[in-house]
Amino acid sequence: MSVDTNSVLDQSSPVRTEESLPIESLDAWLKAELPEVVSESSGDLAITQYTGGASNWTYRLDYQNVALVLRRPPDGTKAKSAHDMGREYRFQKALKPYFPEVPEVLAHCKDESVIGAEFYVMRHVEGIIPRRHFPRQLSLSEAQAKQLCIKAIDRLVALHQVDIHASGLKRLAKGKGYTQRQVEGWCNRFERAKTWNVFGAKGIMRWIRENQPSEETICMTHNDFRLDNLVLDADDPTHIIGILDWELATLGNPLMDLGNALAYWIEAGDDKIARATKRQPSDYPGMLTRNEIIEYYCSKTGVAVADFKFYEVFGLFRLAVIAQQIYYRYHHKQTNNPAFKNFWFLVNYLLWRCRRKIKQ
Repeated sequence: MSVDTNSVLDQSSPVRTEESLPIESLDAWLKAELPEVVSESSGDLAITQYTGGASNWTYRLDYQNVALVLRRPPDGTKAKSAHDMGREYRFQKALKPYFPEVPEVLAHCKDESVIGAEFYVMRHVEGIIPRRHFPRQLSLSEAQAKQLCIKAIDRLVALHQVDIHASGLKRLAKGKGYTQRQVEGWCNRFERAKTWNVFGAKGIMRWIRENQPSEETICMTHNDFRLDNLVLDADDPTHIIGILDWELATLGNPLMDLGNALAYWIEAGDDKIARATKRQPSDYPGMLTRNEIIEYYCSKTGVAVADFKFYEVFGLFRLAVIAQQIYYRYHHKQTNNPAFKNFWFLVNYLLWRCRRKIKQ
């Protein structure tokens, strides 16, 4: 493949005015906390922003000799578990020796006076991030697209097989009943975040509660595993060199993790709304279908699942709640990011998909 690698690398954008960072105080903190990485000879700090995410705010910090990434929570009402910068930092630091695709975290700052919020900093992973579409300059064959899918699932399987005792992350376990806690937690979050323009979901929530599995396996889970959270090698875009956004990672049910991933997986035969609202190029020619992903995952892990419907419905409902929590912030003027203006429509569409899946 003859491609100018610089033309396909993921790009950041100018910082949104209302989400700007104080350069002087941040620069001083970085040089004090990371003298081996950033020094007076590093030159001036330039800040840009990654606009693809809808949860935590992510920035690129560029010096002459190094590129870093800063993560901080958004303004306004937010889910504490999804915006705990200290937890996200400690989790990645502990997991990195056992799962090399985790970015290298460098420092965590609890002092909100530095930039107005708690934050952490990690090294930038240079590569391709497959967002809604692959970069125009990049053309994958169907065989390459299939290979990328397989490698992505292989990495998810590898994550689920991380030794939670050796990594020291066993402490995240909250005992038995993970699935039930997830079901009740997401149902409660929906009720708290509901706005007038979103349909009710009592029937969906009742079905999820009544159909949750009684048995579960607990392992390391990502809970936001998508193509647009992968970093691909620019010279070989079927090779995964980084996995991002660990804010929802925990010890949980691996099949729920897979179901959560499938909620984002729009395939070629899906309806126009699904394809218009997609986050990743999973409908690209050669990509596996949702059913093929389930079959491959089960063949790799030896897990036998008689009916995957619960995990797919729960994944869709959970995604609807995440979108509703984000829209709630926009609806109540806690953020004015125009990207969130029509999230209420996405929520209603996802709830419709839940109902359709239940009836199948």
